[in-house]
Amino acid sequence: MNAPDRAAAAPSAGGPAPQLNPAEQAVVDAVLAERRHLAGALLPILHGIQDRLGYVPPGAQPVIARALQLSRAEVHGVVTFYHHFRSEPAGRHVLQVCRAEACQACGGEALLAQARERLGCSEAQPTNAARSHTVEPTYCLGLCAQSPAAMLDGRLHARLTPARLEALLAATGEIA
Repeated sequence: MNAPDRAAAAPSAGGPAPQLNPAEQAVVDAVLAERRHLAGALLPILHGIQDRLGYVPPGAQPVIARALQLSRAEVHGVVTFYHHFRSEPAGRHVLQVCRAEACQACGGEALLAQARERLGCSEAQPTNAARSHTVEPTYCLGLCAQSPAAMLDGRLHARLTPARLEALLAATGEIA
């Protein structure tokens, strides 16, 4: 079986992949054109799509698999292995709470739980129903000496406390 046949026959994650909308298709095509010829092109392609769309649409996985002559399962495995890749758009504000060892030892897990409860998010549903916030765990923000740490909308925050986290979330202007 050649690679395109493997891609078509590969097990899917819950059935056929949804179709890409025209904007998503344009981004996927552009990133593939730029990066498909790189050595080890899968990760650069996934990063390119995530950087431009904010997520890697499930419908992109078979397209990438065909382009790289990989199985759809191989692409799906990489997308789901790395926490960095999202399969759906994030909320308007993205909070990433560090779960590395130093942050865990200093209360990072409690802050993650606090944020999820406050914003109506969960591990299974990282973006709340209002699509105002996404809460994600991350693994080391490089602030181990100043833990616990988090990143809100791309800005790092160190030595967080429950009160400081609440103030950060309130500053987004989208919580009651």
